[in-house]
Amino acid sequence: MHLAFTEEQDELRAAIRSVLAKECPASLPRSIVESTGDADGLWAKMVELDWPALTVAEADGGIGYGFVELAVLVEELGRVIAPGPLFATVTQFVPFVRHSGTPEQRAALLGPVATGAMTGTVAVAERPTGWDLDGVQATLRPDGEGWVLDGTKNHVLSPDTDQVAVVARLERGDLAVAVVASSAATVETIDPLDKTRPIAHLTFREVTVPADRVLLGGTEAVTKALEEATVAMALETLGTCQAIFDITLQYAKDREQFGVPIGSFQAVKHRLADCYIQLERARALCYFATACLAEDDARRAEATAMAKAATGDCQRFVAAEGIQLLGGIAFTWEHDQHIWVKRAMTGDLLFGRSREQRTRLAQILQPAG
Repeated sequence: MHLAFTEEQDELRAAIRSVLAKECPASLPRSIVESTGDADGLWAKMVELDWPALTVAEADGGIGYGFVELAVLVEELGRVIAPGPLFATVTQFVPFVRHSGTPEQRAALLGPVATGAMTGTVAVAERPTGWDLDGVQATLRPDGEGWVLDGTKNHVLSPDTDQVAVVARLERGDLAVAVVASSAATVETIDPLDKTRPIAHLTFREVTVPADRVLLGGTEAVTKALEEATVAMALETLGTCQAIFDITLQYAKDREQFGVPIGSFQAVKHRLADCYIQLERARALCYFATACLAEDDARRAEATAMAKAATGDCQRFVAAEGIQLLGGIAFTWEHDQHIWVKRAMTGDLLFGRSREQRTRLAQILQPAG
């Protein structure tokens, strides 16, 4: 298994970071939190640079890169907590269509995504089972030449996108994906912790779905797509945690007490070192999971659970230290640290928290019989 980035992938990271530094400064997410701005300009630049097309196959009008390149992109998006529909579209909607759809369905649905003409998200979680696919109760039943979708989905990210890929259960028990317009759902908006990341509960009542919008790839296809979405969320959270650490480290270098930078104090050094260890642990597991998904390794399920659990642990530690080491200023509205901390905390909650991932890992590793 190859765990190092290639020169081309490193160049991709540098290019993405350069663009985001210009197009998504800290003032952009702050303006959205304060309801004085929007992400339309950032989204237009992303479309211009073909970022929505990154992992769409060339046959479907995309660039045709794999999960490693997607990992590079989403980690950088997490660093700047980039708002807008790109994350949900490329890490959730695209993999669910790619794994579950026929060639004709992929061309019809992913072609518009590649050009930026269509955005999408995915609806998986249900109460009380969360993102556990065994607990999916939403149903798809045949009706004439089409299908009928019923069910309620919780914590749907970016519900204002054009299309929603809804995971539902067929009468025979297999899972399928129904792609429906977001306008077909009854929306219960949530006041989110992270104001840059809209989340809602969606209810679908007797929604008619054309046959060509029902993706019958089966439970295995849905599982693989969910693993990609989960690891992508872990990688984005990793990027956000890195930004929190960078802000904290710079503050420790700049803030002086008793005539010297507080970063020179041994106690502060120890706490920063502990943050670094947490980051590197999470990064190693995220990159291992990335390689497993890219190579369709048999350990992909275990790697996914470990990566998401590690980034959850990381965000709890780094976010707490990022607030504590900045002292009183970190609690003020004027400083940006709290915006990054809220994004990291939200990333931990979505697609399963650490304890849920550890439970999942235990189930995977439990010997048969």
